Amino acid sequence: MPPIEDHDYLKICAELASYLSISLSSARKKVELAAMKSGRKDLATKKEIARELLSEASSKSKKGEMTTTSQLDELLKALSEEENFMVED
Repeated sequence: MPPIEDHDYLKICAELASYLSISLSSARKKVELAAMKSGRKDLATKKEIARELLSEASSKSKKGEMTTTSQLDELLKALSEEENFMVED
């Protein structure tokens, strides 16, 4: 994934990363995956999706739904394509 040098997009992703307690690259990846699911990959769509995810995260944080425990539980959930992955034989 080549770096996107749009400062607005990076700022939104950084705020999202802060709310979700994840790294900037993880926040960008989350936005990229949501954009791929929508079928559009242009920068304007990514900004829009990042803003939606940010507003959702901030509203959950203000309501008190996003505690450290619930965030950790959410991050530890296996994705459907990864749930049968074996680490050891």
